[in-house]
Amino acid sequence: MKATEAVMISRDISRRNLLGLGLGLGAGAALAGCAPATSNPNAGPTLPPADGPVRLTYWSWLKDLQVVCDIWNEANPDVQVEAVWIQGGNAGGYQKLFSALASGGGPDIGQVEFRQIPAFLLVNGLVEIGRYGMGEVTDRYDEALINQITFNDGMFGVPQDSGPVGFYYRHDLFDSIGAQPPGTWEEWLELAREVRTTGAYLEAFDVGDTSPFAAYATQAGANWWQIDGDSWVVNMTDEATLEVADFFDRAVDEDLLHTGFGPYSPGWFAAAGNDQIFAATGASWADALIQGVAATEGLWHVAPMPAWAQGFGSTYLGGSTAAVMANTRYPAEALDFCIWMTTSEEGIDAMIEHCGIGWSPSPDFIGSSRREPSEFFGGQNYNEEVFVPAADQQNLEWTWAPTTQRVFDILGDGFRRKLTAGQSFVTSMHEAEEATVKVLADTGLNVRSA
Repeated sequence: MKATEAVMISRDISRRNLLGLGLGLGAGAALAGCAPATSNPNAGPTLPPADGPVRLTYWSWLKDLQVVCDIWNEANPDVQVEAVWIQGGNAGGYQKLFSALASGGGPDIGQVEFRQIPAFLLVNGLVEIGRYGMGEVTDRYDEALINQITFNDGMFGVPQDSGPVGFYYRHDLFDSIGAQPPGTWEEWLELAREVRTTGAYLEAFDVGDTSPFAAYATQAGANWWQIDGDSWVVNMTDEATLEVADFFDRAVDEDLLHTGFGPYSPGWFAAAGNDQIFAATGASWADALIQGVAATEGLWHVAPMPAWAQGFGSTYLGGSTAAVMANTRYPAEALDFCIWMTTSEEGIDAMIEHCGIGWSPSPDFIGSSRREPSEFFGGQNYNEEVFVPAADQQNLEWTWAPTTQRVFDILGDGFRRKLTAGQSFVTSMHEAEEATVKVLADTGLNVRSA
């Protein structure tokens, strides 16, 4: 499918009324584990800018975010922003946000991952920022990210960072066997077999964390959740997904992946430092983690991720938004700050330096430090060489479901049975689709399998 056709489909989906697809307030409460926000912030007229000084709060798990806010604060004395640290989303941050919304309080801005936006929409938790001018600046953001925040004829959440995927590899170990980075996943398979003859593994694979698998399926062209009329359509067993599942079935069956630990775990760092792991297919933000592999400075390079026979050049893994929350009294001011933080050079540079954010959401500025060669990665300017094009080679059709985390948990349970009972990933995908339909139906959604 051509990229332009994918964009048209995505925008058609975005026009549908998300909250009208059987997603009543009761369903939203069941999904979020708390009562819904007291009212829909987007039902009435827009709120005008404040007449006097404004103080905003931003709840986020980013470290040293206040340093970024202070740069804004110095230049904007009438709109001051205070950063409040919360735990990571699934570690308690989301529950705190949902509880605050239910009580009529909470922050003006909250950090919300792309995949969690539909869950907040179900409880009327987010301001539709298109009403306050977001539509006028969409060209400042990667198109794939704008598509992920577009629902219900509006936009929810300002893209804050993301994670286009590349292929990190030890060039010294590759040179020792005369290998080159694989251009396709089938070439990856052949390379993994060659690496196993040395006693090492090309990569590690965590069966309990299925978000990378979802990213691989997305790259292959999958779209697990779509909207048809007033129903959600679940399709986790399409040709693209089963191709990816079968591929990893073969890789695990042939003992080509280390499944005893996941990437960037203590076991992984020990193995990588001992030349037992040759590579890692990972997001742009993995560069900081890989630099923790002892005594390997200058030995790593980055290449484009392997490609499937059909699909896209890359995919995204992770990513967050700065979402304007439902109970704010100052949505216009909150949006102004979020746009500055995510598109201005000083905002992006500060977010990289002090908060360690992932990939910049702006195609016009990736960050000053990311435009320079890296000593750790052998002097390679890998951000501009690999991740700039990767951010532009995305599946624009992908849509997140309102119960994404629950789906990942279901899928993880199935994938673990690969190691404990020999169950194939292909079988787990079929089981996960059936279970996902039930989960969505149990929350009050209209849903069916493709």
